[in-house]
Amino acid sequence: MSFMLIQTPDPLTLRDALPNFAKTTHIFLPINDCRNPSVAEGGSHWSLLLVSIADGVAFHYDSLNPANRDEAITTTKKLGTLLGRRFQFLDLPDSPQQENSSDCGVFVCVQMKHLLLKKLMRADKEQKISMSMGGKHIDAAHGRKAMLEVINGFRKEGESRRS
Repeated sequence: MSFMLIQTPDPLTLRDALPNFAKTTHIFLPINDCRNPSVAEGGSHWSLLLVSIADGVAFHYDSLNPANRDEAITTTKKLGTLLGRRFQFLDLPDSPQQENSSDCGVFVCVQMKHLLLKKLMRADKEQKISMSMGGKHIDAAHGRKAMLEVINGFRKEGESRRS
């Protein structure tokens, strides 16, 4: 979705292709730095944009900060146009930083899981919570293993359905 938003001159043209966000409180958007829509495997870095529609804030988590800042700002503005409102953009400099050039996708997945399960799902509806990931250590090797377990679970489920 973020790639479509970045690539399209008028985000309103995407309304029919996207879900209705009327009852949505938060949107998780992986952000990629690919600028060429004709290259499916383009781009070299992923980050996470968490848009709180309820609070009017877009939180940007970048493990190679500020690598995807421009893409995240563009996505925030275009999502605002699509939804008919403005969002405050917050680039979170305390996001956990990767130690190599290959763990960004794992960081995005682990951050999404943490923010959803440890922050948003535990918050009271009226309670304001910190969306900071400051002090959170991400073990990329553990994240990769957890992702592999999920993939293998789906693979086994698919195999059992076919047999």
